[in-house]
Amino acid sequence: MILRLIEEKGYARSVDIAVGLSVSKPSVSVAMKQLREGGYIAMDKDNYISLTDSGMEIAQRIYERHKVLTRLLMLIGVDAETAQEDACKVEHDISIKTFDAIKEQLPKMEAKLSD
Repeated sequence: MILRLIEEKGYARSVDIAVGLSVSKPSVSVAMKQLREGGYIAMDKDNYISLTDSGMEIAQRIYERHKVLTRLLMLIGVDAETAQEDACKVEHDISIKTFDAIKEQLPKMEAKLSD
């Protein structure tokens, strides 16, 4: 969510994360503390959140999964909103092996539909 917000708005704040994930602000505060202590994010004096190099690496990997899974779900007929919500649920738990197979097959599936 942090990476998505930075790409969409140019910044990320805890309140935006809470809204984007439909969770409480206290839940986000706890999570941000853990991410900060883990060295994945930094917060400036105005409470804008940025990703560290290690945080960016993880965020990019998860966001790629999100985008690919959303595309797959929409390709099989799931509406965009549901596809995004379901992709969020799956993106953190799917195995690398399964994700790589989906990623490899998706362009072939899209090409067949456009023929």
